[in-house]
Amino acid sequence: MIRSINVSSATLRHGIIHSPFRLVTKPSNGLRFCRVRPLSRPSRPSIILARLYSDEKSPKENIKPTELAKKVLQEAAKRENIYTIPNMLTFGRLLASPVIGYLVVTHQTSWALAVFGLSCVTDLLDGYIARKYNMQTVVGSVIDPMADKTLMMTLATCLAVSGDIPLYIATLILGRDFLLFLSALYYRYISLPPPKTFTRYWDFSLPSAEVRPTTISKYNTFLQMIYLGSSLVFPVLSQSITIETAQSIGMALKGLEYVVATTTILSGLSYVFSKDAVKILSKPNGKP
Repeated sequence: MIRSINVSSATLRHGIIHSPFRLVTKPSNGLRFCRVRPLSRPSRPSIILARLYSDEKSPKENIKPTELAKKVLQEAAKRENIYTIPNMLTFGRLLASPVIGYLVVTHQTSWALAVFGLSCVTDLLDGYIARKYNMQTVVGSVIDPMADKTLMMTLATCLAVSGDIPLYIATLILGRDFLLFLSALYYRYISLPPPKTFTRYWDFSLPSAEVRPTTISKYNTFLQMIYLGSSLVFPVLSQSITIETAQSIGMALKGLEYVVATTTILSGLSYVFSKDAVKILSKPNGKP
């Protein structure tokens, strides 16, 4: 008599088989033979279920289905989809930053302006799409200001090297953003639930802290873009206008320079004294 038993990977206790199988037994001459026939490939939840079952309980223990389902839901809730259109636009802005820097240093101003303008457009689009189509993510709240600051730091450095902006304003922009970057690394570490491994630390689908830009910081980013963009286009524009007009624009840029220096300092202080700038999503022990 031939017997067949369907066995799911979730019923295993000593290990994980990545496919469910059919165990077929057949008696022959007093002996019992068995063979394994693979079934269809399981879904991802069944694999997670099997992992949780095999990892959390020993072979002698029985796990309750309700407890198992709860663990699966908790595992799924810890992750979020980071492959959204707004996040892709933000990543594109990150990749465009070194390209803009190279174009500025090599005096390819027209191309630098084109890529910089495109980056500014994506900065407006990603926020609009995220809000309108409910694609806001914790990762987006972190990498969006990171992309803005990477662009500002790269452009400020290259413009200072080429002599288009004073060294002190570039130092203010770089110093503030570098300190914010270090604080972001710190908050990521203290808010990440255990185990605190290198892989989990850089896994952006495991959100642990949310960065909320302050009001003065938003104005500062806008003013920095205007100032750095104007400093980028001014050398090209000055070749086709009169000397008096160029001097007037130069004085306006000087005034904007002082405004940007002030807002850069104030926005940095706002992150220090604001209680809502950083929100911890999970406690260090892993509890929400």
